[in-house]
Amino acid sequence: MMEPREIVRRAIEFDRPPRLPFWQHWNHKMADFPDDVHNIWEMDRQEAGWFFDNPNAADDWGCGWNSTEHKTIGQVTEFPLADWSSLDRYQAPDPRNPFYYDRLGPMIDAAGDRYVAITAHSLLFSRQHKLRGFANTMEDFYFEPERVNRLLDMIVDFKIAQCEELHRRFGDRIDGMFVTDDWGTQERTFVSQKILNEFFVPRYAKIFKAIHDRGWHVILHSCGRINDFVPTFLDLGVDVLNMQQSRSYGLVEFGQQYRGRVCFLATVDIQSTMPAGRENDIREEARLLVNHWSMPDGGMIAFDYGDWPALSVAPEMPRVMFDEFTKLATFWSDSKKVPSPHAKTFVTDQREEIYK
Repeated sequence: MMEPREIVRRAIEFDRPPRLPFWQHWNHKMADFPDDVHNIWEMDRQEAGWFFDNPNAADDWGCGWNSTEHKTIGQVTEFPLADWSSLDRYQAPDPRNPFYYDRLGPMIDAAGDRYVAITAHSLLFSRQHKLRGFANTMEDFYFEPERVNRLLDMIVDFKIAQCEELHRRFGDRIDGMFVTDDWGTQERTFVSQKILNEFFVPRYAKIFKAIHDRGWHVILHSCGRINDFVPTFLDLGVDVLNMQQSRSYGLVEFGQQYRGRVCFLATVDIQSTMPAGRENDIREEARLLVNHWSMPDGGMIAFDYGDWPALSVAPEMPRVMFDEFTKLATFWSDSKKVPSPHAKTFVTDQREEIYK
């Protein structure tokens, strides 16, 4: 029997996995379903105190956090670089601080034969606006480009050194880096393609190269309708896109554009379908995702958001979603009629014929 790590690798690299891989959330395991990915959030642990242990503390970048009564990551309400005059004396955390790595060894060992993904949130843009404030950040691209460049370079240096230290300590025991930059509203991206190209593309290229040079996959999470930026992310070498709002992108059209070009770490829509809690709709969307976002060679991993109570999702609904993904786990190998990935007939109106 093929080990889970290899199944995930094959799905990411379009190397014909024997079934659909499953990524369960670290704090929300469902024992009835496959558990192929060992996701570790240790890189978000902060010596200053912030993380789930104390969500209302500051992090090591000096960002002050506040959280609701429900235990979530929270949001930044105090910005250490709200005044640019602080930039000259500001210092990023030490990316080689042993504190961030001391507990990782046993955590990685616990993965067994599963794929090891190291999560490190706030990749570049997300850290920028946590330091400056969102409104300031939007203005800075036009009024303070030199300072923006200095700040972004500081963040890039941290991220690359973090990759180097992770590799020095753990090498090929790591399989992928899960990084996050939310880039969109429900309608469009926050900034123009010109801003992305000028300030972020060269820096993303450096970070993603640092990840790939260590032999790891780049797994990028980005919420919002980021359709316009996806071609750039693919050109930059993103291996996996974590897409959580499938309805926002135009599920069928999005699959027609990008299926086969990147692996999707996909869940039934966390803002519409899952909170609505209608079992038939959840099952139908799971089928549509497998149908339109994956292909016989791979290209999809079933993903569990994990913190469903924060989204007012009934506790039984994630189980419904994974149950349907399990039924579809060997969809392509079981199908008697496998449509061509580029066939014009591969559309929603004909899905019932495909599922027969």
